[in-house]
Amino acid sequence: MINDLWYKNAVIYNLSVDTFMDADGDGIGDFKGLIRRLDYLQGLGVTAIWLMPFQPSPRRDDGYDVADYYGVDPRYGTLGDFVEFTHGCEQRGIRVLIDLVVNHTSDQHPWFQQARADPKSRYRDWYVWADKEPADAADGIVFPGVQTSTWTRDPVAKAWYFHRFYDFQPDLDTANPEVLAEILRIMGFWLQLGVSGFRMDAVPFVISRKGADVHGQHEQYEMLRALREFLQWRRGDAVILGEANVLPDTDMNYFGKTGERMQMMFNFQVNQHLFHALATADTRLLAKALKATEARPATAQWGQFLRNNDELDLGRLTEAQREAVFAAFGPDKTMQLYGRGIRRRLAPMLQGDRRRLEMAYSLMVTLPGTPVIRYGDEIGMGDDLSLPERNCARTPMQWSVERQGGFTLSDTPVLPPIHDGPYGFAHVNVAEQRRNPDSLLNWMERILRMRKEVPEVGWGIPTILRTGRNDVLAIRYDWRGNAALFIHNFSDMPLEIRLTPGAEGTHDSLLVNLLSDNNSEPGDDGRHCILLEPYGYRWYRVGGLDYLLRRRDV
Repeated sequence: MINDLWYKNAVIYNLSVDTFMDADGDGIGDFKGLIRRLDYLQGLGVTAIWLMPFQPSPRRDDGYDVADYYGVDPRYGTLGDFVEFTHGCEQRGIRVLIDLVVNHTSDQHPWFQQARADPKSRYRDWYVWADKEPADAADGIVFPGVQTSTWTRDPVAKAWYFHRFYDFQPDLDTANPEVLAEILRIMGFWLQLGVSGFRMDAVPFVISRKGADVHGQHEQYEMLRALREFLQWRRGDAVILGEANVLPDTDMNYFGKTGERMQMMFNFQVNQHLFHALATADTRLLAKALKATEARPATAQWGQFLRNNDELDLGRLTEAQREAVFAAFGPDKTMQLYGRGIRRRLAPMLQGDRRRLEMAYSLMVTLPGTPVIRYGDEIGMGDDLSLPERNCARTPMQWSVERQGGFTLSDTPVLPPIHDGPYGFAHVNVAEQRRNPDSLLNWMERILRMRKEVPEVGWGIPTILRTGRNDVLAIRYDWRGNAALFIHNFSDMPLEIRLTPGAEGTHDSLLVNLLSDNNSEPGDDGRHCILLEPYGYRWYRVGGLDYLLRRRDV
């Protein structure tokens, strides 16, 4: 059972093929380059790689405008290269997740080209059309300031087509049985080539009914069950990791009451309130978000993250809360995006402060769920705000001090590596950090190794403990008679807390520090007195290190 639920105690690493490693010298990363870096990822402690879209595409939206679901963009290699990549991952015990972008296609996709050219084409009904512009065409815009409508008139079709995102991304009518059948074929194709699952893009929009006569959001949740059943029949341990920025009271609709729908979802609710806590040193809203998202089926799991390939979306915060995060991490308008988000990487948001970076990553990997790490964050990469929209945080991986940061031999990389300033590749790169035992990279490798040795986080029941302070978060996890405790200080001041671990089981009251030799023994009142440095963190095992001998089988 545990092996089938591998995602409960995994480390997922998100990357884009085109900005990771260029092997053929054309300035664009490729699968051959990625294969050469698999040993690096294995050494870091990665157990699953999530690839951003690599299928043929005009790349007007970083590959999320797919023009062929059954191929590899020639710039990245061939299907043969992809199979070599999945084989190399399998040899190293690394699983592969790929993006499943089926809410829409590129307007250059042959399906759409045939649909617009011929009203009688079988693909006409695969898209969403209207004879005239709907009155609510300006509602539901995803990219304010960039996008002005969700309907566009096509001069060839002489009709209006629906696009939730950009106008070059016409929406598929996923309620059409033929479209659903095609989605299953796409999944089956890539499963056959060795992937272990899919990160499903824009899930709420995928499962929504669409049309000029549809007003508001009307989700078809049973579609998720159909996808899950197909997935399980084809490969029993494969997963769907859903991108669904929804409110906690709808989470179970996506997981399914018995876990029969999606296995994993990103926890946007916790992510947004986590950044509010980092900005204000007040953990109360974060604790509330953790409590609100606590309920989930036994087989379901949260994906916990700090930053990803998009902007930091703060849309679920109140205006005052959002402004507090803007003031702390994105005070300049050029750092903000769509009126609701911040388009920066984590390191510059935290002013490169190693204490804050360590505390933030320590917190992320010990939140209830599975950690998802963005490429380059393990070395503290920065951003290039001169690049448009989200591209500022999608610059090439910085491998060394050599030209183009060791990413490519070409003079014209797909995006310019960061050359100047404190985050330039002369200062921030893998090669130098690998040699430095005290580097962020080596710290990250140690912390991920220890995280995988504490399965209580992925499998256990979380309990938020009272510390008497709003700037400290303490979480205990209980699983099979064992307990682990994690404490994080969000303040820039040293402080002392007193707490009672409260774990059940046959063990003494000793707290064994998993990251140093600084253990904690209780006082006469049974409480522990723990001194935390500014932005300090502690990982404790409740009881002695003989926990494996005391662990129950069920």
